[in-house]
Amino acid sequence: MLDRFNRTINYLRISVTDRCNLRCRYCMPEEGIQLLRHEDILSFDEIARFTEAAVKHGVNKVRITGGEPLVRRGIVTLVKMISGIRGIKDLSMTTNGVLLKDFASDLKAAGLHRINISLDTTDPERFKYITRGGNIQDVFDGITEAKKSGLLPVKINCVIKKSREEEDARQIADFCLKNDLEIRNIQQMDLVKGHFSTVEGGTGGNCELCNRLRLTANGKLRPCLFNDLEFDIRELGFEEAIMKAAELKPECGSSNVTGNFYNIGG
Repeated sequence: MLDRFNRTINYLRISVTDRCNLRCRYCMPEEGIQLLRHEDILSFDEIARFTEAAVKHGVNKVRITGGEPLVRRGIVTLVKMISGIRGIKDLSMTTNGVLLKDFASDLKAAGLHRINISLDTTDPERFKYITRGGNIQDVFDGITEAKKSGLLPVKINCVIKKSREEEDARQIADFCLKNDLEIRNIQQMDLVKGHFSTVEGGTGGNCELCNRLRLTANGKLRPCLFNDLEFDIRELGFEEAIMKAAELKPECGSSNVTGNFYNIGG
C-alpha cells in the first residue's frame, strides 16, 4: 500500500488501552487523566478483524502499545489472535516492563516476536522520580525474563532531553552494552509544539521514511502522530478508514492538539 508521497505503508501500531500503571512525568499529568469508557474501547475481535483487513492492504509489521498494554486484561489472548493472521512478519510490543516478568513466557508462546522496554535511567531513585513511584527492580526482572523467554532482540527505549551524553542516557547505554540489549535514544517530544526528531537507532521521526498507521484504543486510525487527522474505523468501516488514512497521510508531521502519547501509543 502506497501513500500519495510514494511511501510504502506496511506498519500498524495498535494502542490497546489508555491506562498505565506508571505516571511518567513526560507522558501523564500528576493528577491523572480522563480515561476512556470501557464500552468505547475496541474489543479484541474488532482489533483482530481490523488488523486482518490492514494486512490485506500490505501491512506486515504490527506493534502493540498502550498506555501500558500489559494492564489490558487478556492481552496474551489478543497477541495469539494477531499472531495467527497470515502475512504478519513482525509482531512486537512496547511496554514499561513492570509486569513483564509475569507475562514474557506466555507472550512468547502466544506468538509475540520481540519486545521494546521503556527505561530512562538505571538509578532506582531517579526511576521512582521519573515514574512517580515505580520500582526499577520490576523492570530489571522483566528484562531478564524477556531474554530468557526468547523475545529477542530486547530493545530499550530511552527518552533523552537533549543528548545521549546526559548522565541517565549514558547509564542506559552502559547497561545495554553489559546486558546484550539494543538501545534507542528518543528525543523528548512535544505533540502540541510539534517537537520531534529521528530516533537514534531506529527510523521513527523520519517523515520521509514513515510507513506507519496508528490505531487508538477507541478505534481512531491516525496516519501521523504529529497531526490531528483521524478516521473512525467503526463509523467508516475498516476498508474505508484504511484507504483514507493512507491517501491523506501528510508529507510531514506538524502538531497534534487532540491526542496524547498515552492514548495514541507514542
